[in-house]
Amino acid sequence: MRINLLIKVYTVKVLHSVHPSDFKTYSTDLIRERFLIDNQVQPGQINCVYTHYDRMVFGFANPVNNEPELPNYPGLRANYFLERRELGIINVGGEGIVKSDGLSFKLNKLDCLYIGKGTKYVSFISKYAENPAVFYMLSAPAHTTYPTTLLKHEDAVKVRTGSAATANHRTINKYIHLEGIKSCHLVMGLTILHEGSVWNTMPPHVHDRRMEGYFYFDLPPGQKIFHFMGEGNETRHITMNNYDAVVSPPWSIHSGSGTARYSFIWGMAGENLDYTDMDAIAIPDIK
Repeated sequence: MRINLLIKVYTVKVLHSVHPSDFKTYSTDLIRERFLIDNQVQPGQINCVYTHYDRMVFGFANPVNNEPELPNYPGLRANYFLERRELGIINVGGEGIVKSDGLSFKLNKLDCLYIGKGTKYVSFISKYAENPAVFYMLSAPAHTTYPTTLLKHEDAVKVRTGSAATANHRTINKYIHLEGIKSCHLVMGLTILHEGSVWNTMPPHVHDRRMEGYFYFDLPPGQKIFHFMGEGNETRHITMNNYDAVVSPPWSIHSGSGTARYSFIWGMAGENLDYTDMDAIAIPDIK
């Protein structure tokens, strides 16, 4: 369902949890309804999706000639959005600025900003309306406050993995994680595929202690992502477009292949911040 709020330019969609046995009976349309987050990047707007997977909120801000402010979602039953939450922001568009309780942070494309619990005011600006910023956000519940921190893309921890021979040569950029920006529950980073590679996260894995969300970007017009999900021995897929996101429950794999090269932001919340806490599924065992 979609709740249109009269305050600011802000909409909220709610996604509920799904049992893996029920998922096996889903049609393509129902999978898209229950897991896909699409059409949320809209000029001049902030749009959010509240999920019942570790209470993660997916957010999208696309300021053009305005300065939208992150308002309070009534369903949080909080005095302000970040009263009991933390927030990670990655810019995937033109140069932008995020204001946070009187401080201003310049985010170029692929820069990351973490905003800690207790921050009352967050707003978004594009430096150039003809090339607006696109801010992708993830917010998780937080039990303590960590400092607001900006991490430039060039300073992120980088891990190069995969190979051209298996079409999954890629660079993983870690931003919010155990050895990076400090947080309570949020883990966040992005992966850039190299020329000629189309597979991400192959072989796939699950992590029973954490949910995960993917946000696909830099996919050329007219191209598609085939996102695979479900239990490893009974997979399903949906197709996705540029600026689409998808929720991955703890029991589900999360792997994709594109008809062209692309990048994606991964984000998690759950029991721990250990990036390597995952259970791999061998390629021969995928069904």
